[in-house]
Amino acid sequence: MRYIYPFNGSPPQKIVIPNTIISQIHIIFAQKPKRMNPNNNQTLWQLVKRYFNVMPDKATEENVIAQITEGVAFQGAPLWILILAIFVASLGLNVNSTAVIIGAMLISPLMGPIIGIGLAIGTADLNLFRKAIINYLITTILSVVTATVYFLLSPITEAQSEILARTSPTLYDVLIALCGGAAGILAVATKGKNNVIPGVAIATALMPPLCTAGYGLAMGNTSYFLGAFYLYFINTVFIAFTTCVGVRLMHFHRKKMVNQEKLKRVNFYIASIVIITMIPAGYMTWQIIKQSVIENNVENFLRNEIKDNGTYILSHTFDKENKTLDVITIGNSISNSDVKKAQEALSDYQLADYRLRIIQGANADSLMAMQQKKRGLVAVGEETSSDLKEQVYQNDALQKQLAAYTRYPELAKEMKQELKAICPEAKSIALSHTSEVFVDTALTRKYVLAVVKTSKTLPANDKQQLYKWLKVRIKTDHLQLVVLPQ
Repeated sequence: MRYIYPFNGSPPQKIVIPNTIISQIHIIFAQKPKRMNPNNNQTLWQLVKRYFNVMPDKATEENVIAQITEGVAFQGAPLWILILAIFVASLGLNVNSTAVIIGAMLISPLMGPIIGIGLAIGTADLNLFRKAIINYLITTILSVVTATVYFLLSPITEAQSEILARTSPTLYDVLIALCGGAAGILAVATKGKNNVIPGVAIATALMPPLCTAGYGLAMGNTSYFLGAFYLYFINTVFIAFTTCVGVRLMHFHRKKMVNQEKLKRVNFYIASIVIITMIPAGYMTWQIIKQSVIENNVENFLRNEIKDNGTYILSHTFDKENKTLDVITIGNSISNSDVKKAQEALSDYQLADYRLRIIQGANADSLMAMQQKKRGLVAVGEETSSDLKEQVYQNDALQKQLAAYTRYPELAKEMKQELKAICPEAKSIALSHTSEVFVDTALTRKYVLAVVKTSKTLPANDKQQLYKWLKVRIKTDHLQLVVLPQ
């Protein structure tokens, strides 16, 4: 029996509460709160491992191996799909259509044998390895032959930019193949991730290099063939390599026991192939980086040291072997003292071993050199002195006219960052000096045409503001603005 004291000050009331309930209340409030055992707390590393652990999502090995083995086989429909995909990719390269090339990569079943090679090495499955290698060789040869036949029959023989992009592989292509191959084996070996495979096919781009190799054979261009086939080989090696590493990290069972000596030998062969494959790509990457650094230094040098009021740079070339930097200018002449200062300033741009040669339009001799470099605008040979003066006069007029046209593309490059601040929706800008000819009259109107591509339609106020800013920035009273929403 217990007394209950009400909160309103009334006399205590007698209420019967069973002793079992009282004891339970005592137990609850008398116990000290349990502290978490420090040993049960997860460390940061354990937490990270739990989040990044792929093993819970791993599909059954039997299903994974069956799926990859099925993709290795090339008979009947897969073979025809491959041939059609090669034709589609060749058409895309021929007409320089990125969308068509991407479509061909989505259609292509080329990934199957390559992933099969990696799985076979990782699980020591000799039968699968033999089957994957044979099908890989068949698909590769068939793809190159199909592309060669297409380009032999195609009336378009010019190498488009999409073709040229596949002829100089670098370490960046190695990294793409590594990441793509890793994503591929993860997608195949885990549950419900098959939507990743199309993205891997696009990223690693197995089809375009094979088609480019076929183009090189059809045109008799060995460098195109070797460069493109090397890119294809890079993709093959590193997709297979990451597949092999992936199945080993996910503890796929080997088909048979392999002694340690044999395993070491296999690992040595794999590492050797990977390193040998990377060496040419590393060299090409180094050359590209060096070229890019020199180009940036030259651009900075010309921008800071040569450009002046009334002087315009028509073109420039640099020769890495002879260490010369030739700059062709028009407009106001650059004095010898300024040329000497510019030569001394080359060391500030890591170009100290280069010799500066400025070719100016006002000098007849330099005009001759310029004409030779610019594919001979006017042939100056053994004419009389009066003819030479006439040609110099014509060249001066031509250079002034040419400067009016070359000024605007250079100006567009200079103002792209400013444009982004003025109009965040802008994606690109094109400037040109043009003439509008009226059909019904003899009137001709000259103006600067600005074409701005935007991510969305601009409101009228924003378009008007952009028009006013362009007029001031370009310094013209005659401007036509065309805004093209994409």
